[in-house]
Amino acid sequence: MMQSEQLTAILARDSRADGRFVYAVRTTGIYCRPGCPSRRPKPGNIRLYPGWREAEEAGYRACLRCHPREQPEQSPTLQAIGRAAEAIRRHVGEGEEGPPSLEQLARHAGLSPWHLQRMFKREVGVSPREYADALRLDRLRATLREGQGVASAVYGAGFGSASRVYERADRLLGMTPATYARGGAGARIGFAIRDCSLGKLLVAATAKGICKVALGPSDAALRRELVADLPRAEIVPDEAGLGPALDACLAILAGREPPISLALDLRATAFQWRVWQELQRIPRGETRSYREIALAIGQPQAARAVARACASNPAALVVPCHRVVREDGSLGGYRWGIRRKETLLAAEGARPGRRTAR
Repeated sequence: MMQSEQLTAILARDSRADGRFVYAVRTTGIYCRPGCPSRRPKPGNIRLYPGWREAEEAGYRACLRCHPREQPEQSPTLQAIGRAAEAIRRHVGEGEEGPPSLEQLARHAGLSPWHLQRMFKREVGVSPREYADALRLDRLRATLREGQGVASAVYGAGFGSASRVYERADRLLGMTPATYARGGAGARIGFAIRDCSLGKLLVAATAKGICKVALGPSDAALRRELVADLPRAEIVPDEAGLGPALDACLAILAGREPPISLALDLRATAFQWRVWQELQRIPRGETRSYREIALAIGQPQAARAVARACASNPAALVVPCHRVVREDGSLGGYRWGIRRKETLLAAEGARPGRRTAR
C-alpha cells in the first residue's frame, strides 16, 4: 500500500488493512493494527512499519486492545479479494497500462470473473478498474513530485496516453500535470484565515472554486498544510475576494444556512465525488451513517470505503462529513478532531444517537 492509502486506512479504522502493516504513535510509544478501535492519533505523530517486528525494533510496544502481533482472521472471500487487489497493485507498480483483465484477476482470486467483480466492489467500494485508476493516479502524483518529466510520469504510471490525463487533469490534479510537477509553479491559490469558535478557519480557492476548507489551531499550521502539496504555487492572501466564502463557512459552523452556494474545485476519484455529493444532500440538523451513505450511492457494502472518502475530504463544512456517524449513533472519526465534530452537530441541533428519517 502507498503511504497515503495507509494513512487513510488508519483514519477510517479499516480492518481490511490489518496484517499488511502496523502504525506506531510517537507520543505514546505504542503500535497498533490499522483497524484498532483506539482513539486516532494526530497524523504527525504516526510512524508506519511493515510489521510488528520492525515496530518493536524501533522501540514501540504492542497495543493491548488490538494485539497487533496476532495474525488477523479473514474470511475466504476477503482473502480472495486481497489476492486480487495485490495483483492490481503489482500490475500498476510495474507500469502496465490498465488493470489486469477480470479473467486474470479471477485466476489470482480463485473466483469466477462475475463473482470477483461483484465482491470486489462490495468489499472495496470501487470496481477493480476504478481501484487501478486510483493507484495509477497516486503513482502519477508521486513521480511528478519527485521531478520526473511529465511524459515519463504519465506513461510510467500506466496511462496509455498523455491526452487521457490532460482530459481529466482539472478534477484529478487540480491543474495540468506540468504545473503539478513544478510543485504548482504558475498556479495561483488565494486563501484567507479567520478566527472562529473552533479555533482558526482557512478557506482557499483557485479561479474555479474552493479547493480547501480547513480547521486548525493556528494560522501557521493551516498555511503549512496548504502549501504541503504545492510548495511552489503562488499562494496569496485574499481576504477581500474570499470574504463571502468565509462568511458562508462561518454560517455553516454556527448551524445556519449559508447565504450563498460555493463552487468547488476539489481533486477526487469518481467514488469520492459520489460520496461527497451525497454528503452535501444531508439536511442541516440530521445525520446519516456510513452505511446509509453507501446505500444512497448504490453500493450497500461500501461503508468502509465511504469512511475513507470522508476522511480524505479536503473541504470541511462545505462538504459536511461531520454529519456522518456510525451505525450505533456514536460519532466515529473526524479529520479535524472529534470535539469539533461534536460541536458542529450540536450547533446544527443534530442528535446522532437518533436515526433520522430519509
